[in-house]
Amino acid sequence: MFTGRIARFDGPGKPFEIDTVSLPEVGPGEILIKVSRTNICGSDVHAWHGTFATGGLGGQLPTVLGHEMVGAVEALGDGVSADSNGVRLEKGSRVVFPYFFSCHRCRHCLAGRRNACLDLKMAMLGRADEPPYFVGGYGDYFLLPAGAVVYQVPDNVTDDIASGANCALSQVIYGLERVDQQLGEIVVVQGAGALGLYAVAVAKARGAARVIAIDGVPERLELATAFGADAVIDINEAATVKDRTKIVKTLTGGHGADVVVEVVGHPAAIDEGLKMLGQFGRYVEIGNINIGKTFEFDPSRFVFANKTMVGVSLYDPAVLSRALTFLEQHRDSLPLHRLAAAQYPLDDINEAFAAAERRSDVRASIVL
Repeated sequence: MFTGRIARFDGPGKPFEIDTVSLPEVGPGEILIKVSRTNICGSDVHAWHGTFATGGLGGQLPTVLGHEMVGAVEALGDGVSADSNGVRLEKGSRVVFPYFFSCHRCRHCLAGRRNACLDLKMAMLGRADEPPYFVGGYGDYFLLPAGAVVYQVPDNVTDDIASGANCALSQVIYGLERVDQQLGEIVVVQGAGALGLYAVAVAKARGAARVIAIDGVPERLELATAFGADAVIDINEAATVKDRTKIVKTLTGGHGADVVVEVVGHPAAIDEGLKMLGQFGRYVEIGNINIGKTFEFDPSRFVFANKTMVGVSLYDPAVLSRALTFLEQHRDSLPLHRLAAAQYPLDDINEAFAAAERRSDVRASIVL
C-alpha cells in the first residue's frame, strides 16, 4: 500500500484541494515514481484558467494537473528492471519520462510517429477520484503505466535542471529536428519563456550562425542572451510588426531567417514570424495550443518564397534521452538553474499558481 497526497483539480476557477489517497499495489510493468519536483508549465496555467480544456483531450474531472516532472523510483512492477536505454533501475533511481504514453501497436506507432498514437494516454487526463489516483505531477507519487518510456537521470544533472527535460526541452529539440536546422543557419525565436530559452540554446548547440530572440520582458531578454542569443528584439522598443521584421532583415543581410520558432502562444505571432522567414524558410509552430484561435495571412508570400510550416505537438519519446545528454553537456555553460527558480511546497499550490501567473521571467515549481 502506497499512501500520499494529490492536489485535486476540480475545474477552472476552483482552488486545488489536497487529498490523501492510497494505491493498493503496483501492477506488472508499472513503475511508481516518488515525485521530487514538478514545474508549472504554461499548459497547466491554461488548464487552470479553462482555456486549455483537458476534457477536450479526452480527460475527465476531477484530475491532477502537472506533467513537467522528475522523480525517483519508489517501486518497480514485475518485469521491469531497466530503463529504455538498458540502464538498471532500482528503488531510488532518479528518472524522467514522457508525460504521454503510446500504445506501440497502432499504425502511427508502427510508422515511428508515437506522438500521434491513436490510443495516446497522458498525465492530467486521468481521474483523481478513482484508482490509481496518482495521474498527474502535483502529488507525492505518479504511476507510470506498463510499457512507458523512462530514462535514468545522470548523477551530475540535478532535479531543478532535469525537471524541464520531459516537456519544454524535448519539444524544442524535436521541433528543430523536424525542420532539420543546419549548421550555419539563422534562427529567430519568438518568445523567450522557458520554451524559447531552450530553443535559443538548442539552436546554438546545433550550430546556428546567429540566433535572434524576441520578447517584451527585460528579464527574459537578459536570460535569452545568457542562453546564447546573439541578438534580442524588445517589442516595447520595436513596437510594430514592420519594425521587428525590418530588424530581422537587417540582422540577416536582407535575406530573412532560415528557421523561425514560435513559442509565444498567440496566433498573431504566426503571420509576423512568416514575414521574418527568407526563401525556403521553415516555420516551427509550437506555442498555439488553444483551440479556436485564428489569424490572417497572405498565402502568396508563403507560396512564392517556398516556405514550410511544421506543427509540433509532443515529441518522439526517444528525444528525451537526447535532452538529458544536452543537459549533461551544457549544465556548466548555461544558467539552467534559473528556469525554475521559484519553489513552493505542494500545500501551497494555489499560491504557486497565482505566482506563476504574475511572474513572467521564470517558472514556478512544486517541490516535494
